[in-house]
Amino acid sequence: MQCSYFDAARCLSCTHMGQPYAEQLAAKELHCRTLLAAHSSLQWLPPVGSREAGFRNKAKMVVGGSVRSPTLGILDAEGRGVDLRECGVCSPGLQACLPAFAAFISQARLTPYDVPRRIGELKHLIVTESPDGELMLRLVLRSENLIGRIRRHLPSLLEALPQLKVVSVNLHPEHKAVLEGDREVVLTAQSTLRMRVNDLDLHLRPQSFFQTNTEMAAALYRQGSAWVSEVAPASVWDLYCGVGGFALHCADPSRDVVGVETSREAIASAELSSGDAGLQRVRFRSGDATAFAVATRPEPELVIVNPPRRGIGNDMCGWLESSTVQHVVYSSCNAKSLARDLAAMPSFTARRVRLLDMFPQTSHYEAMVLLERS
Repeated sequence: MQCSYFDAARCLSCTHMGQPYAEQLAAKELHCRTLLAAHSSLQWLPPVGSREAGFRNKAKMVVGGSVRSPTLGILDAEGRGVDLRECGVCSPGLQACLPAFAAFISQARLTPYDVPRRIGELKHLIVTESPDGELMLRLVLRSENLIGRIRRHLPSLLEALPQLKVVSVNLHPEHKAVLEGDREVVLTAQSTLRMRVNDLDLHLRPQSFFQTNTEMAAALYRQGSAWVSEVAPASVWDLYCGVGGFALHCADPSRDVVGVETSREAIASAELSSGDAGLQRVRFRSGDATAFAVATRPEPELVIVNPPRRGIGNDMCGWLESSTVQHVVYSSCNAKSLARDLAAMPSFTARRVRLLDMFPQTSHYEAMVLLERS
């Protein structure tokens, strides 16, 4: 894939841009094999490649420039806006809607936040597209001052973009390098975006996490579900469950499934999806995964973990070591923390691994490992 922004050094976020995709994928597998070299019993399944371009379902755009001429993209070293509306890794649907959002900023007179001078209101646009082409827009504001103006002009935006189903304002008053704040104000009647993944409808709320590559997320859940079906446990815990992707895909009339996640927004989404699917033996809990695991009995036969980049850590590894859990499905977005966590669980043997390329044009990837108690 070639990118004019990268070639002109306007955006260097995709560090592997221009490198043949087959080479990217081979390098990622070599990186993962090197980190997991201590596990000689591992069976390496063929890696799952992604589309090179147009794979992102979410655009996180910094708003710069002026009301008359806003930029949607990133900031340069001096804090000035760099427009990236035609970013090639974003889906065609995302690219198509960005001009309408830029026009809305001008129409509603939403003043872009000037980072160097710390003035202005609108910091970011966060846009998510579902597999059916529907959109969720989140406007990250410094304060509530523009909410009334956004409400007044919103009907014209919804008319221009009929596929726009959810619009919210996120309030982020602090001046720091964080994408969003804690408070969300939903402005539309619909508050969730339906994400159809495999045969399930997942419901995404504005502050819920979802993988940025829908096709790879679907492959990830299929692989996890296949391993769980093969092991056939009577009970499963999906820890760090997010909106419940793994838990919902592993549901079966013969087993109890519990998903645990700190985000209440994500748990609300998961419960909505479970209710829609009529799943009777799937439950979700909001709270810390380690605290839940330590305090809850009986322990499950299989645990799925899908942690953030820092991994599951010593406390969760220690609990798994001392538990009666027989199998673990570990989905990792950071093979370094994965290798560290596996070393901390010597009672388990890593049986199979599969690399899924969630993030083409970068060095990042997802690795899934099936562990069995020795």
